[in-house]
Amino acid sequence: MITLEFVAIWFAWLLAGGSPGPATLGIAGTAMASGRGAALFFALGILAGSAIWGITAALGLSAIMMTNVWLFELIRYVGAAYLGWLSIKALRRATTQKVGQAGTPFSGSARVLFAKGAAIHLTNPKAVLGWGSIYAIVAPADANALMLLNYFGLLFAGSILIFLGYALIFSSERIVAGYARTSRWFDAIFAGFFGVASFKILTARLQ
Repeated sequence: MITLEFVAIWFAWLLAGGSPGPATLGIAGTAMASGRGAALFFALGILAGSAIWGITAALGLSAIMMTNVWLFELIRYVGAAYLGWLSIKALRRATTQKVGQAGTPFSGSARVLFAKGAAIHLTNPKAVLGWGSIYAIVAPADANALMLLNYFGLLFAGSILIFLGYALIFSSERIVAGYARTSRWFDAIFAGFFGVASFKILTARLQ
């Protein structure tokens, strides 16, 4: 199951999860405003929401693939289009956004922060689209629920690294200052990586 192709896609999943969005910017803003502890509870809530979408998508997609292979192919192309959209979005940030823009900070008790983090992910339709797309890219058309849940575990490990990593990294003033100087370069790298990944997915199905 773990091939070189999957490893490459796993790193693409890390880049997608780590690119600026409601979840990552919320964690970064909370870490900078309220400290590491608050950001970790907020990140754990986001992970809980991500797990719910990931498991739901795995079980639902398994049933779909068993009866409608054509729909599986459609989801694959939607995934390629989603990566292309991420590429354009990152390129726009690299060329127009002010460097070092901070995310929106969240506040409250540990329980409130956890709930807010979970709510952000559960109310974000891009989250379930991302899970459905990545399953369609990495899994064979005859994948069953158990195989998709195995993929979920591997991919979710990457999400843990990203979201908890944001909470730890952006609670350091030195790291934040360095990111502020190089954020546009990171966005340019994201744009190129997502664009290449989208192109490879599309052309692989046309050969």
